[in-house]
Amino acid sequence: MKINEVEALVGITKKNIRFYEGEGLLTPRRNSENGYRDYGEAEVDALRRIKLLRKLGFPLEEIRQMQTGSRTVGDGMRRHLVTLEREQENLRSAAQLCAGLTDCAEKLDALDAKALLERMEQMEQEGTTFMDKQKLDMKRRYAAPVIAAVVMAVLMAGLIWLFLWAFEADPAGAPPLPLLVLFIAIPCVVILGVVIALVQRLREIGKGDEDAVKKY
Repeated sequence: MKINEVEALVGITKKNIRFYEGEGLLTPRRNSENGYRDYGEAEVDALRRIKLLRKLGFPLEEIRQMQTGSRTVGDGMRRHLVTLEREQENLRSAAQLCAGLTDCAEKLDALDAKALLERMEQMEQEGTTFMDKQKLDMKRRYAAPVIAAVVMAVLMAGLIWLFLWAFEADPAGAPPLPLLVLFIAIPCVVILGVVIALVQRLREIGKGDEDAVKKY
């Protein structure tokens, strides 16, 4: 099957499917003739399981561990149940705080935010968590491309230093200056390309992938 067929069959957008592939949760085969991804029943079943767990609120790392077999379904459910119960308590505390403000006739610019924040800080010290957990997956998405870009840039910078060191250590045995400049220019271009690609990827994550993570 092609990705359009899988999208219609499972009810997950192509963007989400690509997202899960990027996270390593789905590894479709490549067609040797044209290089396109080929999806079979195994990938469809995997996507259905991912969709189920995401709709239940499972984070990506929990799904990954269940996929690899390091945790059983029961293990994952028990851990997630604890998380849901904790979040339920947090929501109950947040609901109580909001309920206390339902009769507030003030406009926003007159609201005593300082006092409310102090109250929330006290609640957090008592165990309540006021945090958008949906953004935890996004932090992981940002980390991977940044680490990869830094590693590549360091390697290329090391290559440049190696060329310069060799030239300084043995000028007579070094290649002609134009060739040396070319050798140095290549890793410089690679570094520039990596930086541009990183910026574009971070923009893509910020604009679109957050919605995909939130949906499933």
